Parts: sequence; structure tokens; C-alpha cells
Amino acid sequence: MIHLDEAKLKLLQETELEILIEIDRICRKNNIKYSLTGGTLLGAVRHGGFIPWDDDADISMLREEYVKFQQACLTDLDSDRFYFQDIENTEGYRWGYGKVRRKNSVFLRENQEDMPYEQGIFVDVFPRDGIPDGFFAGKIHKLICYVLRKSMWSAIGRKTDKSFFNLLCYQCLYRICSKKHTLQFYRKLIKWSNSSPTKLTRALTFPLPKNVQGYERNWYQNYTDIEFEGYIFQAEAGYKEWLLREFGDYMQLPPPEKRKTHPVSKIEFPMDRSNNE
Repeated sequence: MIHLDEAKLKLLQETELEILIEIDRICRKNNIKYSLTGGTLLGAVRHGGFIPWDDDADISMLREEYVKFQQACLTDLDSDRFYFQDIENTEGYRWGYGKVRRKNSVFLRENQEDMPYEQGIFVDVFPRDGIPDGFFAGKIHKLICYVLRKSMWSAIGRKTDKSFFNLLCYQCLYRICSKKHTLQFYRKLIKWSNSSPTKLTRALTFPLPKNVQGYERNWYQNYTDIEFEGYIFQAEAGYKEWLLREFGDYMQLPPPEKRKTHPVSKIEFPMDRSNNE
């Protein structure tokens, strides 16, 4: 495992910022609404940029915007420097959200070294889908999201989980749920989730925080500009409510022992990285 010292972390964040700037460019060109999310949004509000120890960057958008974004990546993404991956267009890719990656770079998360696709430094792009409003429908939907997420993770979990029982479960899931079947099931879940307007939304294959049922759809009806590392990006107008639901007292710094980065086994930075100053 590689230790991301201060110099490496700074180069990683600078490369992720380069990707964010490109995402913002094509989104504004194509009138696509998105929001900084996760630790990236928290960093914008609390630090004016990256959380000092954060090693990734995230954005989110409603499903209809994500579909537009997929198309924009085909036509407008600077293909000399970046590429887009998601389960629809990348062989062996098993996640329910997309990634915009930097060419001429490598960023291998621990235990993902054998995934059969190119793995450059990236920004995650999370589509948000509806959660059925009814109590029982919502519970069933949550269970289906859980099973689908585990089937996607089974390609890694079948080799790396610490529990022998879980290893067996992941082995079974991996054998039963080929990428073809997983994609077909995921498409059906997307269709059901967006069959009618709903009060709450979520990323279907990413876990919600404990005791969080979802995120208000009306938070994503309007957007505002927000500064991040000296650049202007988009955030949903209800971003403060989102942060409160996601993190609680989000302006409070976590204790030092919780300021962790993800385990990384290999990292290479692009030699042609542009200067964003």
C-alpha cells in the first residue's frame, strides 16, 4: 500500500480539480445541472476547497441530467486528456455510477488492481434516482438496492472479504450475477425508480448514511454557484440541508484518527497535467 504523503496528496487533488473543471465546462455548455457532493461539497463549505486529507472528488445529478451528461461526454469531453467510464460503456465495469478519469495517470485502490479496465485518477459522478414514496415500496426498494450493490461488489468481495461466510456469498453472487444480468436488473431498477416523481432521491448503488432515508428531490430543483479552490462550480440550492443530513454538525472537524485516506496500491500522475492557475 502506498502512503499518500502531503506532496502526493496535493498532486492528486490538483489532478482531480483539473477533472472537475472539465466536468463543469461540458455541463455548462450543455445546460446540465449538477452539484458538488460528499466530501467535495463539505470541503467547499468548510474549507473553501478540498478537505486537507481528502483524496477523492464527487459530483451528483438527477438521472435525467446524468443521461445528458453521458451524451455530452461522447461529444464534448476533451478526449486528449479525459475519458468517461460507466456500466453502460466500459467492459468489466461494475459500479452504478460513472467516473471521469484523467488520461496518462494511474490510481489503483487497494483490492481493485485486477479490475479489467483502465484506472486513472478520477472524479465520481453519482446519478440520483427516485425512492418510492410508499412505506412498504420504499423498504422493498432499499432491499433491492442493497442486493444490487452487493452483486456489483462481488467481483472484489469474493477475493478480499475477511469473513469466510461472506466470501461464499460473494462467490455465489458473482457466479449468478454476470455483468449482463446485473446491467439488465439495474436498468429495470432505474426505470421503476423514475416511473413517477418522488419526494426522496438517492444513488441506487451507494449506501445511505445510517438513519438517512434519502435526499429531498426539491433540493435539486434549483442550483447555485459555489467556490471551490478558487473556481466556481454548481451546488444544489439546498446544499446546507444536504450537509446537515449527511454529516450532522458539518462545520465540526473530525478527530485526527478519523482523518483518513483510501488505501492505494499504485498512483502515477500525468506528465501533461495543465496548470490551472
